[in-house]
Amino acid sequence: MSGLAFVFPGQGSQSVGMLADLAAAHPVVRSTFDEASAALGLDLWALSQNGPEADLNRTENTQPVLLTAGVAVFRAWLAAGGRAPDYLAGHSLGEYTALVAGGAISLADGVRLVAERGRLMQVAVPAGEGAMAAILGLDDDVVRQCCADASAAGVVEAVNFNAPGQVVIAGSAAAVAVAIEKLKAAGAKRALPLPVSVPSHCALMKSAAEKLEGTLAAIAFNTPAIPVVQNVSARIEADVPAMRAALIQQLYRPVLWVQCMETLAGLGVVRALECGPGKVLCGLNKRIVKEMECAALESAEGFAAALAV
Repeated sequence: MSGLAFVFPGQGSQSVGMLADLAAAHPVVRSTFDEASAALGLDLWALSQNGPEADLNRTENTQPVLLTAGVAVFRAWLAAGGRAPDYLAGHSLGEYTALVAGGAISLADGVRLVAERGRLMQVAVPAGEGAMAAILGLDDDVVRQCCADASAAGVVEAVNFNAPGQVVIAGSAAAVAVAIEKLKAAGAKRALPLPVSVPSHCALMKSAAEKLEGTLAAIAFNTPAIPVVQNVSARIEADVPAMRAALIQQLYRPVLWVQCMETLAGLGVVRALECGPGKVLCGLNKRIVKEMECAALESAEGFAAALAV
């Protein structure tokens, strides 16, 4: 049988009203949100359905909402008789969702962990002091070099290798602005500042990573029942200490999404299902491994179509 992977999106895929029709068709979606809300002491379903958008987009809220959404869709898939995947992967925050879906971390621990992760990230770099930008149309090495050339102005690094010719940079706002000018001069088709409050996956997140390590050490962590390809190494880690270490490093090291998808292809995966709101990863995956099919499970219609296949 050909390989099936589930991939879980990161921050940016949230929207007010997400998964509403899927929840109407599959009660387990709502019950999963209820379970996570009880663990966190915050009504995540109301936040996801009613907003306000500014509250939903606050990092410490976005992360538990998206984790819960991904797990809810995954549970709905299995409850509807869908085939269990052979492998899991998630982009940035989505890696935590993958670990919960795979049974490495409980849902209750997972939502509390990522809420704390979001809080620590926001504290590490006050709003307005950090920035991220998407760079389109340049080779990875050119992006890295322009960031190095701009580093006199502060921390700026290539942090998300999302697809060929699509790299995200992050760092201090001043250094990111300098890097954008250098990248445009180097021939970038576009350099788009991203509407985020935290410069994820760069050296500015080291203090957050050190604090998160204590939180992560205090929760039960098992070998997942379904193998998870992790962001910083683009491989399946062999044991629990290595998985924990990779999660901590993920805060301040790049997300190697291109390599993660290539790893899945090398393991025989021919079909990926994006599990959660949005279809960002399907768009990226079409450009990374063109022969791999990808479908999004964000709507009742898309879910039913994927289930039929």
